[in-house]
Amino acid sequence: MSDDVTGGAGSGVPAVVSLHLYGVAGLDVLRAVARMGLDRRPVRALPGARFVKLLGTGSGRTFTVRDADPHHWGVLACWSDDDGPARYEQSRSHGAWSAMAHEQARILLRPLGSRGTWAGRLPFGDPRPQRWDGPVAALTRARIRPTRWRTFWASVPPVSDDLARVEGLELALGIGEAPVGLQGTFSLWSSGAAVSQFTHRREAHQVVVRRTRELDWYAEELFARFAVLDARGRYDGRDVGVGGRTP
Repeated sequence: MSDDVTGGAGSGVPAVVSLHLYGVAGLDVLRAVARMGLDRRPVRALPGARFVKLLGTGSGRTFTVRDADPHHWGVLACWSDDDGPARYEQSRSHGAWSAMAHEQARILLRPLGSRGTWAGRLPFGDPRPQRWDGPVAALTRARIRPTRWRTFWASVPPVSDDLARVEGLELALGIGEAPVGLQGTFSLWSSGAAVSQFTHRREAHQVVVRRTRELDWYAEELFARFAVLDARGRYDGRDVGVGGRTP
């Protein structure tokens, strides 16, 4: 994040955003698929839950069904108060996921910037600029126009290959509400400077940005950046362990 500082969170900004990730194996994969349908209403009904998405995950290399990872699932939630994640972790939904997960991770975030909409909504509000020198997370989400899938998919591999070589990247995964058409990424970075280096100075990413404008790939898109308040647990056999301070 830049060094610009203004007080206050901004309009409609949640107090905290949580991302819980669960790793499952064997027959629990089928149970995880079932939970994707069973848990939507109960989690959305929790006090303080303002926006909830149950997500599949993938490698993000092509954003097709070939990328899908049936062994990892996620729950993203925006909360009106800091106790929201704890309420979720006391819920039956989290209990059911924990009972079948062989690994899990929890990442707590506070929005630093957000542009665009998700399902017609502004889940992360309109954060005011503020200084943040700790680790950051970036989230992208897009609804791809059906007539643009082929050209979009052809452009993804160069960016994914380049991303894997960027210094400061701690974790990256694809996220999605559906195998195709509704696509996104989530990444953890050591600093705001590291993610800015990738988004603004890497040629592969800049080419995709230009083609997005030229070819009108997306019917809807969102990009958000977050301060990482806490990250712990394991994802895909790796420790998730960056931490931050309250902005």
